[in-house]
Amino acid sequence: MNPDASLITALVERWRPETSTFHLPCGEVTITLEDVVTLPGLAIDGDAVVVDIPDEEWSAICLRLLGRVPYDLVGGVAVVRITWLRVEFSHLPDDASQEVIEQFARAYALSLIGGVLFPDRSGSTVHLQYLLLIEDWERAGGFAWGAAVLSYLYREMGRSTLHISHTGTSLAGDLGGWVALLQFWAWERFPHLAPRDSETRAQATEDAHPRGLRWLSASSRQYGLTASDIMSTSRWR
Repeated sequence: MNPDASLITALVERWRPETSTFHLPCGEVTITLEDVVTLPGLAIDGDAVVVDIPDEEWSAICLRLLGRVPYDLVGGVAVVRITWLRVEFSHLPDDASQEVIEQFARAYALSLIGGVLFPDRSGSTVHLQYLLLIEDWERAGGFAWGAAVLSYLYREMGRSTLHISHTGTSLAGDLGGWVALLQFWAWERFPHLAPRDSETRAQATEDAHPRGLRWLSASSRQYGLTASDIMSTSRWR
């Protein structure tokens, strides 16, 4: 889903890092753990998503868990390009061993983590620290991924807000974190911000689980309000 720049910018400019809330004419509101459970369906219970500093070199970790190492993974570099993951692991051989199958699965999970759940500002690279979290599949399923995704998004919005206050220019179009979660939340909690052409589908899929599925086919280009009206005081009354 393409992010809606107008909506994301309007929200980020009203984010207050000191309270982790959006300062809106209707009051202080924020994305909560409940939203993370109901919208994308991510777990908020379980072990904290924390990575210990490894003793191994990152190239050795990459070789052990993925079976190959990108040519530009040298020195202290600990990130891989998501395009490299998608190219190198695009086709699973028919005679693949269990070890190779797990390597491909980790590559897919790593690209999902770096491209969706915890994207950096570029959205093109992912840190290999996440690879350590999916080394053991049973352990990986016990992490509170939803709580980590929300805190990461909080941090990225705070960073963007501080940049705006110091420079007067917005970083909303270059925002890290799962921006789609922010967009789903806005459409869900404030229906008048949702695209007009999504109304029929949203009503028809009221029982969708997770609820974020209600908005996947919605266009982000046709609003019931103009960008200048999105956050005006009168519209929130």
